[in-house]
Amino acid sequence: MKRILTLAIALAAAVAASGCQKDPDQDNPLKTVDLTTRSAEFIQKGNSFSFNFLEQVNKASDGDFIISPLSMQFLLGMVVNGAKGQTADQIFNVLGYGKDELPAVNEFCKAMMAQLPSLDRKTTLKIANAFVANNTCPILDTYTANITNYYSAYVQNLDFSNSQATTDAINGWCSKNTNGLIPKVLDEVTPDMLAYALNALYFKSQWAEQFKKNLTTEENFTPEGASARKVNMMKQSADHGYTENDIFQAVSLKYGNGAYSMVVLLPKAGHKTAEIAKYLKTNDWGKFCSSMYKTKVETWIPKFETKFHIKLNDILSDMGMSDAFISGMADFSALSPVTSHLSFVQQDAIIKVDEEGTEAAAVSVAGWKKGAAMPEGPSFIADHTFLYLITEASTGAVLFAGKYGSK
Repeated sequence: MKRILTLAIALAAAVAASGCQKDPDQDNPLKTVDLTTRSAEFIQKGNSFSFNFLEQVNKASDGDFIISPLSMQFLLGMVVNGAKGQTADQIFNVLGYGKDELPAVNEFCKAMMAQLPSLDRKTTLKIANAFVANNTCPILDTYTANITNYYSAYVQNLDFSNSQATTDAINGWCSKNTNGLIPKVLDEVTPDMLAYALNALYFKSQWAEQFKKNLTTEENFTPEGASARKVNMMKQSADHGYTENDIFQAVSLKYGNGAYSMVVLLPKAGHKTAEIAKYLKTNDWGKFCSSMYKTKVETWIPKFETKFHIKLNDILSDMGMSDAFISGMADFSALSPVTSHLSFVQQDAIIKVDEEGTEAAAVSVAGWKKGAAMPEGPSFIADHTFLYLITEASTGAVLFAGKYGSK
């Protein structure tokens, strides 16, 4: 029996605090994600993966970054459909799921993909998956049936010996499904590759409370471990969800009807973003969201654009799925009778934040290789390095997470 997602209860206070229950547009009412009881159990697990992933990328990156934990969850969902044995167990463990839960994971991903794009008429959210296989290698029908049914994946067999044509086809798919924000993810395709799985996530929305362009001015911004520099700082005084603790301040800036928001997490004096990432990993996200209350906040955030590329082999191995990358140890026999291992997992992402709203996109790719294996209220002045999240209100799902430091 389906029911409204139980986690929405835990987040209700945060939603109310940020004004999400009052629809600014009667024709665009706030909606919530409707999941089965079983699928709802994966929300907290998915967010645990999100914050673990964020912490690991933050450790590995010296400068600004933007990632999509949700895109990576969809990609690894397709990857694990091809895995067996210890390889599958490790991937499930990294995702935070239990062993032998593939049917439930697939149903969860299918429900999220179907419902997330339709929550807000003022938000464009596109989720697309693809699987491109070497036409000289057999792919099991059960695998393609699963990713087609549960992930709506576009499946294509191409001639990998024709490197330019195949590379152009894959890059063209990425460009099309990110509205041109990410036109290229691969430099070349070689005949020793078995297949590629891809997820593309595109997000564009307007702030519920837009920043006035005439208030944007140059202000000092101090990155972690660097000298102050000038940035274009957007400014407003408006009602937002807000909370703080000993480590950081947090403000929730709604998009559209409130189904999505950007939560900006600003370290207090003497603290760093690494401490925030650790806090998110070790504390309950639902309880944190419920601690946010609605108040008038003087909010300054930079107008910025960040592009980021990261190869994730080492990070995912350190998180616990090392076998998948090791020739002779990886077991992807549910994908193909051809022995293979993951040659790479990578993510490309971009975000643009201005006075009107936010546009962001990410493409996650996995490649298998053949072979053995001042006003009233508090002030929130983001004039130094900070983290940010783009989340969905009813589930708390983290679509994007990043760090901005103008470094």
